[in-house]
Amino acid sequence: MDIDIRKSIINNFENSNIEEIKKAIEDSIYEKDEITLPGLGVFFEILWSNSDETKKDYILKTLKKGL
Repeated sequence: MDIDIRKSIINNFENSNIEEIKKAIEDSIYEKDEITLPGLGVFFEILWSNSDETKKDYILKTLKKGL
């Protein structure tokens, strides 16, 4: 069975509103469920791909600060 996680996550959330996406992210983090990590990774990939260099720098600094 070949599953495309990116397509699956995007298809599951493409019609979601901002609050639904926020809730999914927060629930995934709160539950600390390893199964949700690929979905969060897809969200991060979308965020990164749609960010300019200034936003990427902010993301990197925020990640570094949290580590």
